[in-house]
Amino acid sequence: MGTRDIHSLSLDEAADRKVRWNGLIAACAGNLIEWFDFFVYAYLAIYFAPSFFPDGDQTTQLLSTAAIFAVGFLMRPLGGWIFGYIADTRGRKFSMMISVFMMSGGSLMIALIPTYEQIGIMAPVVLLTARLLQGLSVGAEYGTGATYISEIATKGRRAFFGSFQYATIVAGQLCALFVIIILQQFLINEQMQSWGWRIPFFMGAVGAVVVVYLRRAMTETASIKEMHRKEAGSIKGLMVHKRAALLVVLFTAGGSLWFYTFTTYMQKFLVVSGGFERETVSLIMTSALICFMLAQPLFGLLADRIGVRTHMLLFTGLGTLLAAPILFAIQSTSSPVQAFFLVLSGLCIAAFYTPIAGLVKADLFPPAVRALGVGLPYAIGNAAFGGTAEYVALWMRSAGIEQNFFFYVSALAAVACVASWMLPNLRVHGYLDGDGRIEENIGLRKTTSDTALGRH
Repeated sequence: MGTRDIHSLSLDEAADRKVRWNGLIAACAGNLIEWFDFFVYAYLAIYFAPSFFPDGDQTTQLLSTAAIFAVGFLMRPLGGWIFGYIADTRGRKFSMMISVFMMSGGSLMIALIPTYEQIGIMAPVVLLTARLLQGLSVGAEYGTGATYISEIATKGRRAFFGSFQYATIVAGQLCALFVIIILQQFLINEQMQSWGWRIPFFMGAVGAVVVVYLRRAMTETASIKEMHRKEAGSIKGLMVHKRAALLVVLFTAGGSLWFYTFTTYMQKFLVVSGGFERETVSLIMTSALICFMLAQPLFGLLADRIGVRTHMLLFTGLGTLLAAPILFAIQSTSSPVQAFFLVLSGLCIAAFYTPIAGLVKADLFPPAVRALGVGLPYAIGNAAFGGTAEYVALWMRSAGIEQNFFFYVSALAAVACVASWMLPNLRVHGYLDGDGRIEENIGLRKTTSDTALGRH
């Protein structure tokens, strides 16, 4: 091969690498904005609750906003279903463009809603409508985004690429927290309650415009042939892969419960059970989440080396054994430093799951139903176990059996561990790099050819 040919090949490889990274950046930028908008609602509820629910005390107002927040989780299965169908029949890019517009629209609606004093009962009704849009959007974004990232990544680098999805989920949460902290430094409490809480929602809406621009240049990963298959994006087509769909639900049950326990709920757990001051908790959680976010690519690289199934077994096995001891230790410690390292240990266990959470699901389904197969079962498991984590924990605490929640987390990790053991060798039988014989190999442990051919 001559010098010219080598130079041309290098240019082709460089162009291909640029396309893949541009696609990853566009997918993750939208993910960050989506989760920024989603978490902004949770963090700002204490400020805007009186504007929409003026009657009753603060607890009643917060419960009302929390109920609407929960609706966002309940809408995720519908979003996973609708947008899984769109992504499998019209393309991943088209689905991801719509999801960003919906999240932006929901944020803009919240930013512009008149108060209860101005329009009466229509104020909480519009707020509910905006959250329905955002819930649909988040349900759409995860499944389609995970599918797109797994498809645009190259063989041997899929977990590394996939690690940026959860990294940007955490980044969205941190950005929401930082924006609110900055506003709190410049605005007094009355200003925050009156109009300051609207600013982050405007920011989320504007940020979506940037994402739309980035996503316009995305390369479509779904082929026309796959999008025009009869079973594309259909529930009937998905049911051909019902064992794989069940695995996704079980993985998500353990993974989502663990993730929300050590991120969202942990902020309250450290206060109500650990006895720490709110300012101390903010410092502990911000520091731990930054470490967790930065660890994602490193764990992704590890997963590419030792294999997805091994990573899943490490997460679920460690989670089963250590959930209760870690939570008991957090509950009993009075040292902020010890609390930080205990929370970080829980997040490090989660890091065996988060970089491959999308990849392991995408690899279980053929392209014609992949977005639906990732999005819908995930959304069901997430709504049932991730979205209810805080409610179950607080209910058990109010009933005087808070420590039962620790064993509940462990039990769900054990269920996910069984599912991980049933997972076939994806390098051999997965749809992304293998022969696609998932259904007939779920639950079968081969000790010869599969082991010899690889671990992924």
